[in-house]
Amino acid sequence: MPKKIAILGSTGSIGQSALQVVQKQKTAFQVVGLTAYRNVKELARQIKIYKPKLAAISDVKCYEDLKTLTKGNRTRILAGEEGLVAVAAESGADLVLSAIVGAAGLKPTLEAIHKGKDIALANKETMVMAGEVVTKAARQSGSRILPVDSEHCAVFQCLQGCPNPQEVHKVILTASGGPFRQLDQNQFHKITLRQALKHPTWRMGPKITIDSATLMNKGLEVIEAHYLFNMPYEKIDIVVHPESIIHSMVEYIDGSVLAQLGTTDMQIPIQYALTYPKRAFSPVDRLDLTAIQRLRFERPNHHKFPCLDLAYEAGKKGGGFPAVLNAANEVAVARFLREDISFVDIPKIIEKTLKKFRPLTNSTLDAILKSDRWARELAQST
Repeated sequence: MPKKIAILGSTGSIGQSALQVVQKQKTAFQVVGLTAYRNVKELARQIKIYKPKLAAISDVKCYEDLKTLTKGNRTRILAGEEGLVAVAAESGADLVLSAIVGAAGLKPTLEAIHKGKDIALANKETMVMAGEVVTKAARQSGSRILPVDSEHCAVFQCLQGCPNPQEVHKVILTASGGPFRQLDQNQFHKITLRQALKHPTWRMGPKITIDSATLMNKGLEVIEAHYLFNMPYEKIDIVVHPESIIHSMVEYIDGSVLAQLGTTDMQIPIQYALTYPKRAFSPVDRLDLTAIQRLRFERPNHHKFPCLDLAYEAGKKGGGFPAVLNAANEVAVARFLREDISFVDIPKIIEKTLKKFRPLTNSTLDAILKSDRWARELAQST
């Protein structure tokens, strides 16, 4: 029987790559749920092709347009946050690919976990905001959380066959360094939106691309790795690797270092999450080791990229600080994308928001969401 999957964020870059994987293995998967933010035309096209049981558009203003474009299809059309939750929990999926960008992915992902669904997690904000809540829910329901981010997927693969976490010396997350790795910090105030959106290695959505330029993306990945692999922050390192051939590594206590290598194609980690624990053939470009001239490694410049230290500090503090970090970053990045603030203002807004936050005494989901709203309001006016 084909594995039934629901894709949250099917019109985004990860969602579309996942559907390419599905197209190449039509007998292996059945798409039973799709969601999008407001890309009505693309979602309608996907509904026509895959005929899911449920589909949802996050922006309720787009509901009638989607209904009109999908008239005659048997797919039930839903809208808003309730629609996203329904697709995640009630579409009959065996596995839910969580690829919604930002905090909006938390509730539907968590609801799917409560229902015992396996999660292919591409939405790092879910773990950053509520890692304790999510991992506890997964333990209780038996849900498996399978990382889709190339770095976490690499670590996940390098940890296979290691039942004893005490044998791990450290996890090493690789970073491309982004478009400003070699730019003098004195020039950062001149960075334009167009420059920041030009990533040297990966093709991603605008929010994640800006996060990669500030290196906040790597900071968020550190927090996510802490929860995914139950790894203390002192054992999570970052190394800049401009070629992006090695996607991440695990160093063991005996000195052995295992690394996962591959081309920069997100279909590889997506497919691994969808087919786990099995592997399936993929027609992606193969890594030609003889064509690689060199592999470079550098320490990240924390002074040039202050978002790294902000993320480590927030993660170690816990008590709602990671959720505030994430919320302030989302708002600051959105303001930069609107060209409301400069590139160097992004970490400043995040730092000011974190300094005014008072830690939670009880990190419940409601308390985390309340902190998220508080941080957004403050970051918007800072």
